[in-house]
Amino acid sequence: MKIFLTGADGFTGRYFSDRAMAAGHEVVPMQADLTNRETLEREVLSVQPEVVVHLAAISFVGHADNSAFYAVNVVGTTNLLEALTRLPSAPHRVLLASSANIYGNSEQSPLAETQPPAPVNHYAMSKLAMEYMAGTFADRLNLVIARPFNYTGRGQDVNFVIPKLAKHFAEKADSISLGNLDVEREFNDVQMVCDAYLCLMKHGSPGEAYNVCSGQPYTLREVIACFNKITDHCMDVEINPAFVRRNEVHRLCGDPGKLNALLRDCGVNLAPPTLSETLSRML
Repeated sequence: MKIFLTGADGFTGRYFSDRAMAAGHEVVPMQADLTNRETLEREVLSVQPEVVVHLAAISFVGHADNSAFYAVNVVGTTNLLEALTRLPSAPHRVLLASSANIYGNSEQSPLAETQPPAPVNHYAMSKLAMEYMAGTFADRLNLVIARPFNYTGRGQDVNFVIPKLAKHFAEKADSISLGNLDVEREFNDVQMVCDAYLCLMKHGSPGEAYNVCSGQPYTLREVIACFNKITDHCMDVEINPAFVRRNEVHRLCGDPGKLNALLRDCGVNLAPPTLSETLSRML
């Protein structure tokens, strides 16, 4: 299929593009700016995509400009969906990458797709607003929403905590400054996430949202211990209050049951790498 891919130059986009082409698809990277409605519409009409995978977003929770979350993640996505409705033949499927951050802090764990959203930061609120906005196109576009839990891999920006740790361990640094070490997150591999996106692109049910997760969380202390074991190197960990976010989501672990049922029905086995394998590749 001809895939129109937004965010193709980003961390996830590069992996997705490689894996999609390896599976025999044609990938056409978006060139336009999501916030430029006219240019974007001309490009969409020129490409005539069969499938759209929308990964472009501002995804760093600590991004300095809060208004940019909404300008790109909500208004930019609206521009894309509006452009797609102008096509003479609607795409077979439009996959939108949302985020598990929409769930916020919850005593419930693991979190299923039925968990009421409770976003606690602008990134999460913009993603939830994107989901609600996309619902207004459900009668015109075959939309599937992916809610990935935390994932990482080689090439991720060092603004994110796992690449930051990998860089310090690779350089045998004496110390590192971090925030809260007791937050629990899934740290899945980007390759697994992209393979799940490919499956959802082909087989996801219209109008449905799917957690993309493993259900296996780790604290940062456990990640550091894994790096210690792989590298045989220890360093001092300093807690910097500036890195402890207000409204921190303390535990974020997903229930993969809905995705796993779809994978079984389609005969797909993701075989995700272990945390040790992922961290070793990043080193």
